[in-house]
Amino acid sequence: MKTRTLAIAVVAGIAAWAAVSADSPLPLISQDAFIASEKSADKAPFVLDVRTPDEFVAGYVPGAVNIPHDQLASRLAEVPKDRVVVLYCRSGRRTEIAAQVLASNGYTRLQHLEGDITGWQSANRPMDMPRDPAACAAALKAGQATPEACTPD
Repeated sequence: MKTRTLAIAVVAGIAAWAAVSADSPLPLISQDAFIASEKSADKAPFVLDVRTPDEFVAGYVPGAVNIPHDQLASRLAEVPKDRVVVLYCRSGRRTEIAAQVLASNGYTRLQHLEGDITGWQSANRPMDMPRDPAACAAALKAGQATPEACTPD
């Protein structure tokens, strides 16, 4: 009887661990570590802004690519699998949704930029602005990957 009780306890423990692991949050990368990784890594991380195009054109982390979280599943080909992907949005909710889409499609090197864009702004980090915000927003809404209008001034 003790063996059976022990076996049940072990199975229950493994099930509980698996449930917690499945719901564990996306690993955070601090802003300082993110900035350092851009300079020291052989392959810089792919920075993915999952906000709306209208939010993106108001300012973004330098080098970020905008693919709104609700378009990501149909635009996976634009996100490299061979690099770390650092995601951010405004508050983190859309980042988690986007990370779930990526993870379910085989992406394993995902990180969440700590503080998202609001934390980045609060820390007075550099921001890029598109050369032509209206044209950039229109192109992004049409699903263009890296429109010329979105390049910084």
